[in-house]
Amino acid sequence: EFCHFLQILALFLCLSGMNQAELTRSRSKPYFQSGRTRTKRSWVWNQFFVLEEYMGTDPLYVGKLHSDVDKGDGSIKYILSGEGASSIFIIDENTGDIHATKRLDREEQAYYTLRAQALDRLTNKPVEPESEFVIKIQDINDNEPKFLDGPYTAGVPEMSPVGTSVVQVTATDADDPTYGNSARVVYSILQGQPYFSVEPKTGIIKTALPNMDREAKDQYLLVIQAKDMVGQNGGLSGTTSVTVTLTDVNDNPPRFPRRSYQYNVPESLPVASVVAKIKAADADVGPNAEMEYKIVDGDGLGVFKVSVDKDTQEGIITIQKELDFEAKTSYTLRIEAANMHVDPRFLSLGPFSDMTTVKIIVEDVDEPPVFTSRLYSMVVSEAAKVGTIIGTVAAHDPDASNSPVRYSIDRNTDLERYFNIDANSGVITTAKPLDRETNAVHNITVLAMESQNPAQIGRGYVAITILDINDNAPEFAMEYETTVCENAQPGQVIQKISAIDKDDPPNGHQFYFSLTAEAANNHNFTLQDNKDNTATVLTKRNGFRRQEQSVFYLPIFIVDSGSPSLSSTNTLTIRVCDCDAEGIAQTCNAEAYILPAGLSTGALIAILACVLTLLVLVLLIVTMRRRKKEPLIFDEERDIRENIVRYDDEGGGEEDTEAFDMAALRNLNIMRDTKTRRDVTPEIQFLSRPTFKSIPDNVIFREFIWERLKEADVDPCAPPYDSLQTYAFEGNGSVAESLSSLDSISSNSDQNYDYLSDWGPRFKRLADMYGTGPECLYS
Repeated sequence: EFCHFLQILALFLCLSGMNQAELTRSRSKPYFQSGRTRTKRSWVWNQFFVLEEYMGTDPLYVGKLHSDVDKGDGSIKYILSGEGASSIFIIDENTGDIHATKRLDREEQAYYTLRAQALDRLTNKPVEPESEFVIKIQDINDNEPKFLDGPYTAGVPEMSPVGTSVVQVTATDADDPTYGNSARVVYSILQGQPYFSVEPKTGIIKTALPNMDREAKDQYLLVIQAKDMVGQNGGLSGTTSVTVTLTDVNDNPPRFPRRSYQYNVPESLPVASVVAKIKAADADVGPNAEMEYKIVDGDGLGVFKVSVDKDTQEGIITIQKELDFEAKTSYTLRIEAANMHVDPRFLSLGPFSDMTTVKIIVEDVDEPPVFTSRLYSMVVSEAAKVGTIIGTVAAHDPDASNSPVRYSIDRNTDLERYFNIDANSGVITTAKPLDRETNAVHNITVLAMESQNPAQIGRGYVAITILDINDNAPEFAMEYETTVCENAQPGQVIQKISAIDKDDPPNGHQFYFSLTAEAANNHNFTLQDNKDNTATVLTKRNGFRRQEQSVFYLPIFIVDSGSPSLSSTNTLTIRVCDCDAEGIAQTCNAEAYILPAGLSTGALIAILACVLTLLVLVLLIVTMRRRKKEPLIFDEERDIRENIVRYDDEGGGEEDTEAFDMAALRNLNIMRDTKTRRDVTPEIQFLSRPTFKSIPDNVIFREFIWERLKEADVDPCAPPYDSLQTYAFEGNGSVAESLSSLDSISSNSDQNYDYLSDWGPRFKRLADMYGTGPECLYS
């Protein structure tokens, strides 16, 4: 019995040891080896667990792999492959122990899938089939809750009841929510009490106090904490801020700061002018502060009105009618201000309106005279004589002083001075004869000014209509172009005429047409009055001929129906024309029959062309002769300095001894030949350069200038006025004379420049260039 007990105990300890190493026994599929009988092998392991965030220096032991084939003699070799093999997880190939060599983070990777295999160390052949297993990273509380959407802003209406939801905050924890309490978060409020509270599990923020007033405080800053491990000690936490703004509600009625107002207004203030501005105070904002004003009582209901300024919410009082101090000196208004948007929840706070009294005092102003009528209408006949009375205007001083008034006419409205006015009585009379046809209506302005204060001027407007009389005789309505055909028949209508009259009779015009007594018995034309203010001209015979008479003049007598009637004689011009078969005039020129006897139009044009050609030839000849007589000298008015002559001629350089001798420009003893004619090219003689004597420079320059002056005096090409001449002259004071290569051209013998080496370092460059010594050739 004791031995049996020992066997049971040994088996229990064995199983306990395997559980501690997290190993269990499991059967694998049968494994076959060629040439041998089938044997049954077993892997021994379970799922492995390893804690994250291991901070030790030694590799962390994960677990052990073991095969039943392994007898412990080292003949079996274990290998590992898959995720993290060799880089994170290593295996002891002899014992099968697995270790983690790096720090693991479950939030980065929660588990690793690997493959294990047991090989025969000698043959390197598998003794067990390859199989997968998982290493799971066991979570620890290493991540604090975070508010990913923070910080928060929210709003809640003021005066909200307790428990009104404001906003919900949410914190997330990266730890494993399925293992322990590492990811179980609770919320609490650190700042913002006692005004607000937060639900621990949901994170919903609610109001905690009633009747929070925006006008007292409109913004609150809350600090919310989220803590894991269900809020227990040792849990990690995170915070966020929540800004809560109280939004406005209409809980404040408008109130006038004062119960009464008083304003002084001059009576001369124009209609629609602003009299005053009043404003009722309202602690609310936005639409809740919008109000309307109205006049509810008072004696100025029809004289004033009140409106609201949408931007400032002020009540603006304006004038609707003109004020008159003499009629009424003051007005009293009862004005009400009321909110436009009333919240029924707060009606218990009282009426959302207020009343005030506005008293308006009208101030007296010295006003200009006022006419009894805004517009006076008067009539006068155009036959009225100078001094005829047309009408009277009247004005008075509206002030209490009732100052006397004097009248005058604004001459800007009566430039021709047709009218006068009596300064005291206001009687308007004619000053010049009137003509209705020139101006039928005169609109004048009459000025009335106070005698005591001439600066006060009132204006009245007078329209004077001129009545017509028959003072204009009738006349043709237009200039008629009347023609008659040579083949016209007797009684043929050749023209219909009408008349006009500048007058304007009340019953309209009536004209009567007839021929004058001298033309009544003519044998060519007759006139027929149509009794409708028109008349018809007819022929009395046929056979009109242009050669005999091309134009006829027919005097017509026209009488109007005025009283007294006026008449006039108008002459109708009738031309005889050649007409086609339809009676349309083709030509009315009587001279066409005379032209064949003389010259035709084409001949006259040819003659004029010849005359013009001869005139042009004569002018050309005279001009050419005048040009030949011009002298070959410059005119006094022509400026020689304005004539620029350019010669594009280049010399041959220093070796060109034929082009020009420049030495002549630098030698004062070389004289040019006197030139006698400017139209002949001068010949320049080159003289050889003599040897100068050693004389002072000032004498040399003086002689040089004197020689050039004599040349200019005898030069016919020199300008006839003072001019500036510029010369280039070096002088002869140098021991070496001129070193110019231009000057050396005029010399027929070579010159030795070896002495330049003795002059010092300043002349070394010239010595190198012109010297002939060996030191110059190789320097």
